[in-house]
Amino acid sequence: MTCSPVQNKSAIRESPALRGQHGHRSVFRKALRAAGGPAPLTLASVTTPLVDIVLPCLNEEGALPWVLSRLPEGYRAIVVDNGSTDRSAEIAEAAGALVVHEPRRGFGSAAHAGLLAATAPIVTFCDSDASMDPRDLEPLVALVTGGSADLALGRRRPTTRGAWPIHARFANLGLAWLMRRATGVPLHDLGPMRAANREALLSLDLIDRRSGYPLEMVLKASRAGWTIVEKATPYSPRIGRSKVTGTIRGTVVAITDMSRLLRANNR
Repeated sequence: MTCSPVQNKSAIRESPALRGQHGHRSVFRKALRAAGGPAPLTLASVTTPLVDIVLPCLNEEGALPWVLSRLPEGYRAIVVDNGSTDRSAEIAEAAGALVVHEPRRGFGSAAHAGLLAATAPIVTFCDSDASMDPRDLEPLVALVTGGSADLALGRRRPTTRGAWPIHARFANLGLAWLMRRATGVPLHDLGPMRAANREALLSLDLIDRRSGYPLEMVLKASRAGWTIVEKATPYSPRIGRSKVTGTIRGTVVAITDMSRLLRANNR
């Protein structure tokens, strides 16, 4: 896997994402000390989750059992049911996940509801369709807790030829190019897998509730001077039917939402 850090020229040595806060690393250290004294400690040794995984969910009963079985130790799943008509919520609850019901449809609505429900110092985001392995979040979290990044993003690398529909992949490439041109941040993917400090994310005041949410997060983090890092992560064929970029209609909606944000950013 490759890792490409992106540091804004305006960023200073102190993490802009945590300026004025105690910082996520000190939160980790205090929690670990409280969990067991001088013995070697891991995330699994702490009762209170140190990392929350937000999983926006719409009719993913076929994928959720595998996704929830892949949680790293010490991580808590927050499954945001975005109006499912299948057994997604029931399956998530049975697996021990925190289930949040968000009736307002839209990726941004579900993702932000999960962020608001999170209590861990670090919040991560991942798809719930089994196209991504939650265990691949660990290297992203390590970049944030280690101080190498304020926002760590997963750059999708397809594991098979059909893992990433061609129309969605080309749309992503085009939008990423427009984002690089608009902001100067040389990122290559606007995928959903990411990790950051919870309080810092809340301070961005994200307002998009549709498909533009991931892009808005990057644009506002860049504007705030955050260090943004990309790390390659495997991307596999999803389980079940796609509701967003796997369909042409969903891709058009995503392009429309993100193009609107880019135009607003350039004003």
